[in-house]
Amino acid sequence: MWFGAAAPSLAAGCQFDIQGEGVVSAVVDARTLRLEDGREVRLAGVEVVAGEPEDLKSALTALVGRHVTLRGDRDEPDRYGRQSVFLYLESSTSSVQSDLLAQGQAIASADVDDKACATELATAEAAARQARRGTWANSSVVKNAENPADILTRAGQFAVVQGKVMSVRQAGGTVYVNFGRRWTRDFAATIPKRMVPDLEAAGVTPASLKNRRVRVRGWVERRGGPRINVVRTGQIEVIGD
Repeated sequence: MWFGAAAPSLAAGCQFDIQGEGVVSAVVDARTLRLEDGREVRLAGVEVVAGEPEDLKSALTALVGRHVTLRGDRDEPDRYGRQSVFLYLESSTSSVQSDLLAQGQAIASADVDDKACATELATAEAAARQARRGTWANSSVVKNAENPADILTRAGQFAVVQGKVMSVRQAGGTVYVNFGRRWTRDFAATIPKRMVPDLEAAGVTPASLKNRRVRVRGWVERRGGPRINVVRTGQIEVIGD
């Protein structure tokens, strides 16, 4: 894994404050690294799909022994004591996350609020997806919305699902973007009503999604059929008609 050379043109995106520095001593899991001083840091802005975490963990071993700068919008650890950060090597103009995405070793999680940074990560991922690099060489990474049983194999896990929207309906405080006609069995993206203004500001009007091809990413839940709850604007995107 060649860090620091995959996406130099994207370096203006994730410009967060420096939250510290350190030397990587170990890879804990596919998104967590341990530093020599005992701190554990979690890679922000990226996720892995089922079946791929060992590939990402292997890629991260290239960071062991390297000096890294930690950047982020906050420095509080999570409930497990891990600090969520963007990592930069000493000589790199792009984040480790951007490099991983550009090489197809990770998937953008769409949970970054900073627009410039979110665009950087999405652009890096798109380049890998179009070139079918790494994870994207596997056709099963993107789940077909017409196959709810296959999507349900990812229940409780992060997934990317795409297909044609059949209908958009609101019930109570939730907007249902339905990818099938059997509401209790087929895949749907659920959008809390409070999220609609944010989506519209980002150029995605839920009502206009009908008959469009749409890609949704997030954590798969079983509620009758498979569901992904959309709580960030980057989780849902129109990919064509």
